[in-house]
Amino acid sequence: MAVVCHWRLFTESPAIDLCLRQILERRLPTGVFSEHLHGLYRPDSTAWAILALASKEGYSVYTESARACLAANQLQDGRIAFPDANSVFWPTAIAVFAWQGAGSFDQAQNRALKFLLETTGKHWPYDPKAPIAHDPSIKGWPWVGETHSFVDPTAMTLLALDIAGQSKHPRFREGIGMLLNRQLPHGGWNYGNTLVYGRELRPFADTTGIALAALAGHVAKEQINASLRYLQAQAEKCRTPLSLAWALFGLGAWGEFPNAGRVWICETLDKQKKYGSYGTSLLSILALAYVLNGDIRKGIA
Repeated sequence: MAVVCHWRLFTESPAIDLCLRQILERRLPTGVFSEHLHGLYRPDSTAWAILALASKEGYSVYTESARACLAANQLQDGRIAFPDANSVFWPTAIAVFAWQGAGSFDQAQNRALKFLLETTGKHWPYDPKAPIAHDPSIKGWPWVGETHSFVDPTAMTLLALDIAGQSKHPRFREGIGMLLNRQLPHGGWNYGNTLVYGRELRPFADTTGIALAALAGHVAKEQINASLRYLQAQAEKCRTPLSLAWALFGLGAWGEFPNAGRVWICETLDKQKKYGSYGTSLLSILALAYVLNGDIRKGIA
């Protein structure tokens, strides 16, 4: 199955058309993408650009060459890492998204999935006397090798495993448990801590959105209602690209995409006139949130 083109379902938007043109401007001669104009290759930027451009007809020549370049840069063990930084492998999960359904890249995707299923962060037994309240023994995934597992890379990996049909794997089920363990008592998630020295930390809109998107369809709504309420309140006032896009993905995954969500995306894109151009990854997730009405899992069918 491939990225489904949902574009015809919605009224054409000049803001999103411009967004896709901006993304295409970051394409390098080799077929990969940089995060900013005239920048260097980044695997995450390339994978997100593939997904955004695949959402509209007419860009297949660019998406196929970019998929091939991602595969060419895959390391022997299946990871997708930053150049000269092999331990920074968190883009592997996004590459799984980009290869989904593109039959000629099944081997690359399977190698990436094998790497993810065999990889985890550093973990240790739970100590009730420790200053941190979460259970550090529950395995998730890290940003960087040989470090503790955090919410964002764990949630992104769960999404990748889910769309690739690995939701019954024990590593997937443990990852779900890890996210639930890291949910804050009053709702939401931050990078991965809950209470430190008895003080509850504050949630982040983007991390909460990523976690909710990953949990959708795998836990009861009652388990995350407080987080949904937090995100609904935040989405109304978020106009930064990362927070808004993932807030909408999180809400959309639970059928709660706001009626004004697409308007908010256009408002956020318009802020580039004041603050300058967003990075390729940010432009891509905003475009995807617009086209998919916030349901990222259905967009990668």
